[in-house]
Amino acid sequence: MNIKEIAKIIGIDYNGASLEVTGVNTLKDASSSEISFVTNSKYLKDIEESKACAIIVNKAVASSVPKSAIAFIVDEPYLMMARLTKQFAPSIEDEDAPKAIIGEGSKVSPKAEIANGAIVGKNCTVMANVYIGSNCVIGDNTLLYPGVVVYRDCKIGSDCIIHANTTIGSDGFGFATNKLGEHTKIYQNGNVVIEDDVEIGSSTTIDRAAFGTTLIKKGVRIDNLVQVGHNSEIGEYSVLVSQTGIAGSSKLGRNVVMGGQSATSGHLEIAAFNTFAARSGITKSIKESGGTYAGFPLMNHKMWLKLQGTLARLIK
Repeated sequence: MNIKEIAKIIGIDYNGASLEVTGVNTLKDASSSEISFVTNSKYLKDIEESKACAIIVNKAVASSVPKSAIAFIVDEPYLMMARLTKQFAPSIEDEDAPKAIIGEGSKVSPKAEIANGAIVGKNCTVMANVYIGSNCVIGDNTLLYPGVVVYRDCKIGSDCIIHANTTIGSDGFGFATNKLGEHTKIYQNGNVVIEDDVEIGSSTTIDRAAFGTTLIKKGVRIDNLVQVGHNSEIGEYSVLVSQTGIAGSSKLGRNVVMGGQSATSGHLEIAAFNTFAARSGITKSIKESGGTYAGFPLMNHKMWLKLQGTLARLIK
């Protein structure tokens, strides 16, 4: 899309050079042909280092936009970014892509649907009512049980097992709200990547990224009824027990264990080899490894046990 068209969509008068813009991306990841945005002064360092050809900002941070980028100054940068994501959203299916490729030895139910552009590896089993979207890649020896849905552009590694009715790559929960309280959808133009040797239970949802990738690393085990939000990263060999909720852009290190009904706030980082008891509520990043935690507000598990014992004695 030409940058002059973009300016019209976000209500900016622009008479500068004509540029072709290929997409919207984060400040850190944007290329010289992409547009980015910022809504908070805490990202000033990212603005200065960004390679984006244009950055949507408000007046408070406009002076930090580097000379290499065009500053589009608006009152609501987040809302304008949301409007632009629709312009760059891919089609739901790519009908012009070549026919799907099915690897040697794979068994695909006649009741399954595999869209154009998809690739299924060797010795896979794809059961009834599975849907695999355009440009998806499924590795070797992977088993998809009935009702599994894999949205377009997602990748699943080799030796994976995904149980019935799980959805990979549905839209992340992203909306920009204006001053009147009205919501504008942020189109989720990233994908999900699941590495090798991952098992995912039934009726679990893993949301695609707004930009970039939601990543499930090698050896992860995910139970039934788990929600993984957009742009999250689940470290190698981590375990997420039933009804766990991982909010968007959270990053879990290797071998993190989340007990049943535990949850994180968004944009957190949790160090490797930490364990969280059932119903733990994590609201801050945890930088030290090897701990065991419980409760909400979160605390050391031994302290939580002492607290429960004290409360039990008080009410006798």
